[in-house]
Amino acid sequence: MKLSEFTAVMERIAPQDLAMEFDNPGLLIEPDHDEIKRVLVALDCSKAVAEEAAELGVDLVLTHHPLFFHPVKRLWYSEPDTAAACMLLRHGIGLFSAHTNLDAALGGVNDTLCELMHITDTIPFDEGIGRVGLLKEPVTLSEFASRAEQLLQTSVRLCGSPEALIRRVAVMGGSGGSSIQPAAQERADVLLTGEIKHSDALDAQVFGLNLVIAGHYETERVVLAPLIRRLQNECFDVQYNLSRADVNPFVRL
Repeated sequence: MKLSEFTAVMERIAPQDLAMEFDNPGLLIEPDHDEIKRVLVALDCSKAVAEEAAELGVDLVLTHHPLFFHPVKRLWYSEPDTAAACMLLRHGIGLFSAHTNLDAALGGVNDTLCELMHITDTIPFDEGIGRVGLLKEPVTLSEFASRAEQLLQTSVRLCGSPEALIRRVAVMGGSGGSSIQPAAQERADVLLTGEIKHSDALDAQVFGLNLVIAGHYETERVVLAPLIRRLQNECFDVQYNLSRADVNPFVRL
């Protein structure tokens, strides 16, 4: 498959006009060849992921998080911000990212989270990025949190009364601090998200909004396997590998 054909498929899956203004999705590093046969899929293009890409001999790394958000002044192997890019450039490997456009897209991060958590009748909220929907039956905040732990295979933190009844759920994978007020305006009982700041939790208390904080990595990595399946349906002549080096930087004791 030609590079232009692959990028066209990604544009159909996650149109770049859905991305937020601060974002930097798309082809960030052009490979030194035009034929795409092997793609490594990851949440982040860390140095370890770039090394894995080189070892596997892939043509392209596809990530959720862009490697660059701001102009780069120098490319040094010794600097954390550019070490992965240096590795990819050395081996002629390209880098493509789909970030907030994949959060917002149909079948993207937040739709995948809703499906996993059995949240239905969803509508977009917060600039179309997040989703608000309903549980089949009301549950307590504690029960909803336990469900998130089981389905996302993580540990969660709560803000709110464990006995509060939850039916209407707002979902924002990754960072959800800016979604607290929009979720409250949508009359959600709880916001399921990956991470927030201390001050965000205090704001949620003012709005009377419960929170389930399930981890940035855990609430976004869920999209990678479904994304690979969609790509396999459209790009059947390309081999996809889910990165093994793309691990959560936080560990549980």
